[in-house]
Amino acid sequence: MSDVKAELATLRERLNTVDRTILELVAERQSIVQAIGQTKVSSGIPTRDYARERQVIERARGIADELGLRPELAETLVRALIATSLESQEADRIAQRDHSGAPALVVGGAGKMGRWIAGFLDSQGYAVAIADEHPEDVGFPNRPDWLEDVDQWDVIILATPIAITADLLEALEQRRPRGLIFDVSSLKSPLRRPLRALADAGLRVTSVHPMFGPDTRLLSGRHVILVDVGHAEANAEARALFEPTMAELVEMSLEDHDRLISYVLGLSHALNIGFFTALRESGEASGQLARLSSTTFDAQLDVARAVAGDNPRLYFEIQSLNDYRLAPLNALGEAIDRLRSMVVSGDENGFVRLMELGREYLSQRPQWQDPADGDS
Repeated sequence: MSDVKAELATLRERLNTVDRTILELVAERQSIVQAIGQTKVSSGIPTRDYARERQVIERARGIADELGLRPELAETLVRALIATSLESQEADRIAQRDHSGAPALVVGGAGKMGRWIAGFLDSQGYAVAIADEHPEDVGFPNRPDWLEDVDQWDVIILATPIAITADLLEALEQRRPRGLIFDVSSLKSPLRRPLRALADAGLRVTSVHPMFGPDTRLLSGRHVILVDVGHAEANAEARALFEPTMAELVEMSLEDHDRLISYVLGLSHALNIGFFTALRESGEASGQLARLSSTTFDAQLDVARAVAGDNPRLYFEIQSLNDYRLAPLNALGEAIDRLRSMVVSGDENGFVRLMELGREYLSQRPQWQDPADGDS
């Protein structure tokens, strides 16, 4: 028995040595990636190169096959390394945009998205402060009296609940600040009037919708919607804030935003709420279903679990305050009714045709790329 223990100890020591060597090589790789990123920034070359990314992944899969490893393992490892490389390169690009201590205020800066925005501005060199009734240790000074001297801020960002944001926009119309103003609300219907009023008054106002959560570290593959409310200079300033990132910047009108978001957020949220509600009310224990799970079920369950864990009051606002809220809900109800009818009547041809039409529709939409970088 002692011989076995000695052999295991030796093997484990070898494993520790290999693990350290792997991490040392990863550190060396990151150093090379950083040099590549700096060269790209100084040369004006885009950070992400999808063709090169594919080459790196395919090469890793080929090497794994030669070594007797599963190619899927190699791809998983390389994609993780690439994502980390992109984070580093994106951070370098953002840091290049030095605003030299220009004052910026994030109202609601102690909230989850407010913290993200505050950190994002700080990384660009802004002197960031927050305004929050319940400030926590977020690392920035709190300015609860910010409305008393709104002209001290170059940028004012409202990261507050939608109803509060509407009230603050009305207050800003009376104060007439000199700086850039924008909200980051997921919904614009309740803000349409005050946003337009500010623009009509000549104030530098626009509206932004970051299409990602506050835990997001890498913006590559993410979208930021820039919503035009009628002030071209403000639109350009907001765009400039996000241009150093690798996010896809999408411009649209105030009218288009909520109609499209009613499907992108409203429909997808409703579908998942309906999914986990049906499961919960089915009477089947979650443990029993877990033992019978399938690839599709597990994937859907992961999405539903993320939805269930998010802010229910925000989700209710997205469902209830959108002027276009009923269209996707009605469409979802009609689709379920049609599916039920086909199953009950045994309409196999109709069912097949429904799936064929869905496949055709979805093939027209490009699949999202995973975060990865060409030269990494």
